[in-house]
Amino acid sequence: MSIDFKKFSGTGMTSDSSREKLILILKGEGIKNSKVLRSMQLIPRHIFVDEAISSKAYDNTALPIGKSQTISHPMIVAKMTEIIMAYEPRRVLEIGTGSGYQASILSLLVDKVYTIERIEYLHNKSKKIFQKIGIKNIYSKYADGNTGWPQKAPFDAIIITAGATHIPDVLLDQLSSNNGILVSPIESNGKQYLKSIVKSQDKYNEKIHGKVNFVPLLGGVS
Repeated sequence: MSIDFKKFSGTGMTSDSSREKLILILKGEGIKNSKVLRSMQLIPRHIFVDEAISSKAYDNTALPIGKSQTISHPMIVAKMTEIIMAYEPRRVLEIGTGSGYQASILSLLVDKVYTIERIEYLHNKSKKIFQKIGIKNIYSKYADGNTGWPQKAPFDAIIITAGATHIPDVLLDQLSSNNGILVSPIESNGKQYLKSIVKSQDKYNEKIHGKVNFVPLLGGVS
């Protein structure tokens, strides 16, 4: 996919060195997938945050995007992406569009990205960014992500970008039974852990990938 960076002149565009520095940080933190790193370098993170804080866009930190939500740490985005890319997914469902940054990273790596957002303001804002940046393989939906997108299932991978206390069965049902992978922050005993679940027929293989800190996964729309 060709990203038209000329569209972002005069909108807080940071230097290439800022992006390169971020890539070095990600490599230092253990991200090895060259395609994931290239996608992180290409997608302009600064357009997903307000111009007033765009100078911090390539810091390895979460930033506010409104409605008490945040754009995740680049390291977390890279890690979740790297985990699912090990299974070479072609169709990915994201629960929690937020700023649209994670979906945009995925759009350079897979055939189709389906993303659901429960906050209408963020849904509309991210759709405009996708159009502006020229991404055409992201399909957005304003709805409660806890129910998934059954009409488009099965998915090769599902990413949940908010802290869940449990994984809804309806999402596991929408996961491909041929090594489909779901990645989500899971809350346990007051802490959050990044968990992956790989589905093979009716069996599930779970793995923990360290501690994380996400906003909670909520139901309904607003």
